[in-house]
Amino acid sequence: MKILLLDIETSPHSAYVWGLFKQTINLAQIQETGRVLCASYKWLGEKHTHFAGEWEDGEMGMLEELHRVMEDADIIITYNGNRFDLPTLNKEFLLNGFKPPAPYKSVDLYPVVKRKFRFASNKLDHVAQQLGLGQKITHAGFQMWIDVMNGDPSAQHEMKTYNIHDTVLLERVYDKILPWIPNHPNQSHHSGSHVCPNCGSSKLQHRGYATTAAGKYQRYQCQDCGKWSRSAKVFTPTPTSARVVSL
Repeated sequence: MKILLLDIETSPHSAYVWGLFKQTINLAQIQETGRVLCASYKWLGEKHTHFAGEWEDGEMGMLEELHRVMEDADIIITYNGNRFDLPTLNKEFLLNGFKPPAPYKSVDLYPVVKRKFRFASNKLDHVAQQLGLGQKITHAGFQMWIDVMNGDPSAQHEMKTYNIHDTVLLERVYDKILPWIPNHPNQSHHSGSHVCPNCGSSKLQHRGYATTAAGKYQRYQCQDCGKWSRSAKVFTPTPTSARVVSL
């Protein structure tokens, strides 16, 4: 399966306001809505991390590249992408006359981390540090976004470096929590044989049985990632041979 790791950076909305605390912004106050500034992406297992930005490729060139790679993906991995990255890209595609990308499965790591674990913070930076996987690159803060929008080459380079590193960090976290991800698209359906549903490894160890209302199933644990799975068919014991007793 082709698995794509994806992260985007966007500009903020700009608006006229009368205060700094608990403001309700009317639509008439908005001067400019946010847009995608750049994105980085990486195919799982490949060394190179790709980048597309409006200052390098132009807005349409950037969107065309992102649309193309999303069309090639079977699975797209993001962090809070179901609420932010993917709907934002869909909005940009719609506004710029693109058709919907080919269907793909979305695996958003943020709700997995939030539901499965209890970290002090569910932010990617904190989770990665807690897992010993590194941390986000420090930058100039909000000023970097302002400078990028003003066309500052050094700020654009800084954002590119930051964006690319986020995707590398995303892959590390994905690899680490892979066996914990529920409802991950099943690799067995793609391979045509019984493999680990999450990582696709064939190194499965028989580990007892899972019993449900429907029946009894053979249970396995992946020896590569640790994911638990079970057979698709109900387990049927092999009948023992009848023993003949002489009288």
